[in-house]
Amino acid sequence: MAQIPNLDNSPLNLKALREQSQKDLVKILKDIRGKKCLVIEPKLGGSLSLIIQTSLLKEYGIELRHLSAEPVQTDCTKVVYLVPSQRDLMKSISSHLHDDISKGLQREYYIYFVPRREIQCERILEEEKVHHLITIGEYPLYVVPVDEDILSFELDLAYKQCQVDGDTGSLWHIAKAIHKLESTFGVIPNVRAKGKASVLVSDILDRMHTEEPVNSSDMALSEINTLILIGREVDMVTPMCSQLTYEGLLDEFLRINNGSVELDSSIMGVQQEGKKMKVPLNSSDKLFKEIRDLNFEVVVQVLRQKATSMKQDYTEMTTTNQTVSELKDFVKKLNSLPEMTRHINLAQHLSTFTSKPSFLAKLDMEHTIIETSSYDICFDYIEEMIHKQEPLVNVLRLLILFSVTNSGLPKKHFDYLRRELLHSYGFEHMATLNNLEKAGLLKKQESKSNWLTVKRALQLVVEDTDTANPNDIAYVFSGYAPLSIRLVQHAVRSGWRAMEEILKLLPGPHTETKRLGFASSPSFATLQGASNGLDKIADGRRSLVLVVFVGGVTFAEIAALRFLSAQEGMAYDLIIGTTKMVNGHSLVETFLETIG
Repeated sequence: MAQIPNLDNSPLNLKALREQSQKDLVKILKDIRGKKCLVIEPKLGGSLSLIIQTSLLKEYGIELRHLSAEPVQTDCTKVVYLVPSQRDLMKSISSHLHDDISKGLQREYYIYFVPRREIQCERILEEEKVHHLITIGEYPLYVVPVDEDILSFELDLAYKQCQVDGDTGSLWHIAKAIHKLESTFGVIPNVRAKGKASVLVSDILDRMHTEEPVNSSDMALSEINTLILIGREVDMVTPMCSQLTYEGLLDEFLRINNGSVELDSSIMGVQQEGKKMKVPLNSSDKLFKEIRDLNFEVVVQVLRQKATSMKQDYTEMTTTNQTVSELKDFVKKLNSLPEMTRHINLAQHLSTFTSKPSFLAKLDMEHTIIETSSYDICFDYIEEMIHKQEPLVNVLRLLILFSVTNSGLPKKHFDYLRRELLHSYGFEHMATLNNLEKAGLLKKQESKSNWLTVKRALQLVVEDTDTANPNDIAYVFSGYAPLSIRLVQHAVRSGWRAMEEILKLLPGPHTETKRLGFASSPSFATLQGASNGLDKIADGRRSLVLVVFVGGVTFAEIAALRFLSAQEGMAYDLIIGTTKMVNGHSLVETFLETIG
């Protein structure tokens, strides 16, 4: 099955977007005549695997290498570096050139920065005295379609950079990516933003419109009706909770990377000693599309039912005379056997984690923290985790959840836990704790927490959640409705104005802009499924809302958005944009830093 996702069923023509990125890359490579060696920064290589197949690159006579500290081994006289604009990478490239010069190798060098060149990077090349040897260009890859309804801006560190380093470069990148979408699909008439970073993105976007207006003369109507920007800092509760959807759990335990997981082949029933294999996970796999967003409890039942039904069909086949059309139906069912086997193997592997008493105890504790039912029990549990020296990221994840819902910890408790953490895990983790404090994720309590008010007003805890036949988004966390998605739900249904008081209790400002000059576009009010029929675009498709998460989104939140979109009376399709797919672990890891 292809690693490149099938985008045929996307509510927006993401295929055209991807094809443009392919063309841009191929043009760069074609313009450099002759045999060449393409050296790609490994992470960027992962993003490119969602855009272009390596076999296609090889057709152009290109040798592929991953960028590392080691010199490039190739017979090609032309070396093309494709790298993100990161200063540390310039040192590696410079050392490659120095190495070549010392060996008397004559080569032509090219650096293509993704998505744009940066002065600081070029300055390092000048300091290393290699700038004059290099032809420099840009490959403007701002957005990567990860699946038929997900766009990633591939900014791994955006949240930490904004919250800790005060570096807002990623916000310009997000605005530029949205601006590029608008130049393809028309200017988005309604924009709602919540959170400091999101409001900044909205402001930068407005500035871009003034400086380089989108030519919309030939566009009677924008394809995207509304843009909703949600800053991750507005809701740090959700990503710290354990996701309980199938795809969410796969990410929690196996880490989904660029739409696939890598695991031991033995788990997938392939007996090759110690060999790893990649399993693609996207909507090209019909069974995965059907079960990815279900609560894991239900997935096991669905797979069991499908296997039983297949077994019955097989028995009937072997014991009765079948007509040709019945045979045909049976063979059709057999075609789905590889998908069935794949997901039964994956589900079985996940069960080894989800059935552990330690996992169930952690879920219990997360719910206790969210329900703010017993401060002391939670405090003791975290203290015990520290004393048992459980993995630091696991401890910090629960501690952040505890701190955020309590608006910080009383000074005495804060100082005590901080001291215990440094004693248990080493004083070099001081930098990590400082980063978390700077980001407001682990701090001293300065005011009373308003979590209880927010939780009640937005009905974030839903008792007796039916995971098999859900009627609320809370099924994705078995009883907790993600705050971020409740905000989207309200933003779409009635806008920010109706929930002004609640928004004020959450971090950061909020804005609502109606861009002028779009009289032909359906007003936002019609998004509630109003009866005047304006909620459908002229050709009968539903209105589109682009929900952008500044700082990352989890698979469970995406599942909740898909659930909302599928509800009766919902008059719009959703496309999700994100700086990166994240979970509690990957987010906490961005803050890890050791002294010395």
